[in-house]
Formats: sequence, C-alpha cells, structure tokens
Amino acid sequence: MLRSQRNPKQLNMNIGTQILILEVSMGPFFGHSIIHPVLLKDEDGLTLIDSGMLGQLEPLRKAISDVGEDISRLKRIVITHQDIDHIGNVQALLDLLPNTALLAHKDDIPYMTGERPFIKLTPERINLMEPALKQQAEDMIRRLPDLRFAHMLEDGEHLPYGGGIQIIHTPGHTPGHISLYVPAHKLLLAADELRVVEGELVGPAESATPDMPLALKSLDKLTVLDVDKVLCYHGGYYDQNVQARLQALSQSRE
Repeated sequence: MLRSQRNPKQLNMNIGTQILILEVSMGPFFGHSIIHPVLLKDEDGLTLIDSGMLGQLEPLRKAISDVGEDISRLKRIVITHQDIDHIGNVQALLDLLPNTALLAHKDDIPYMTGERPFIKLTPERINLMEPALKQQAEDMIRRLPDLRFAHMLEDGEHLPYGGGIQIIHTPGHTPGHISLYVPAHKLLLAADELRVVEGELVGPAESATPDMPLALKSLDKLTVLDVDKVLCYHGGYYDQNVQARLQALSQSRE
C-alpha cells in the first residue's frame, strides 16, 4: 500500500488529462511484479515513457486500453535507461508500429544499440533465466544494432509532450538514466532513481545500481524542483511531503 493510501487506479489512472499511469506485470519470472510506464497524451498521439519487460507486449497493450487509449496512436517512446524492464518491449513495439520515434539520453544509447555491452544484463544473468525468457533476451541483444534513435536527450532539455516535460539526467543507476519533471502538475516521473517501498519514498535499489554514490548525488538535482507528487516505476505513486522527503534522502548520504 502506498503511503498516500492511494494507487494509480484510485487516481483514475491519470494526472490531469494528459498523463496516464499504466500498471503492467513483469511476468512470472519476476513474481508478477507491477511496474508503471506512463503515457503522455497530445493531439498528435501518445508518448510512452518506458516499454516494460521482455515478452509483455500484450499486457502493455491491455494497460494502454485500460486507460482508454489505443496502442496504434503511439508516436514516441522515451526510454529512461537501458535496463531490461524498461526497454524490453521496444523491438516488439517497433515491429508493430515501425514509424515510432525512440528517444533516450545520449549516455545510454550506445548500450541500447549494441555498441557497448549492457551493464547489468550480462551473459551470466541471462544464463540464469528460464529458457523462454533467455531466448527473448538473446534475440533482443541480437537485434539491438537495428534500433535507431530519433533524438538524443540532454540534461535540462524541455519537450512539449504531455503539456511540457523537462529531462533531468540522474546518472548512477545507469550512466544515462533520466527522470522527467512535469512542471504543470509538480510531478516527478522518477524512473528508478526513486522507489516506493512499504509506503515510503526511498532511493534507488543498491543491488541494481552500479554507481550508488553517483545515484545518491543525483538526488540533489531533484531537491531543487517544485515537486509535490512522484511516480516511481517500482512502487507507484507517492504524495506525502515530497520535497521534505527528497531533502532527507539527499542529506542522508552526507
């Protein structure tokens, strides 16, 4: 249960009219853990923030339908970072909608095009997967050189989608990890820079964060934002004294 005692369904799965929060299962290999991609809705179509886990295209399609939208209206995918549960359905989406534009931070793009090996999706980790998921991971890696990115995102960049978003480069979890700030709603889409665990807003998972000192330092960028609600990819929605909590998390590393 979220500390706010609400979850995205109780928010009617949206914040305002242009930000739609999705709930997608990561599948049985991950205990059906729920993740939260986001749709930004504009007149020209939809922007998806992160694509979910490998092999979960149909749950993603259903989640989009559940908020009253159709996957065919997808125009762009913003990938917050290279981890498998964020890029897992990108290739399937492009197979379905080949004109969809990809956007990501320049420091993670080389990993997502196969120029560099994934930091966390190592051969050792792939070998631990059940056979079907292992095959999907190997197929994804084989096809990485086919990915083309329409735009390389920069720290502080403003984009018009969803009424206006700002890119916040928050490295540490990965070199090119980004969070997104939606000033019109004082909303932070934190990706994996923050989590909600047992009702509390906490920092990134240490076990999945290769450069934890840098990830914690990245919290400083969030403390200067006018934020009163956070959507975490893992854990969901949080709206209890957000700025004070961000300050406490930032200061805890000192």
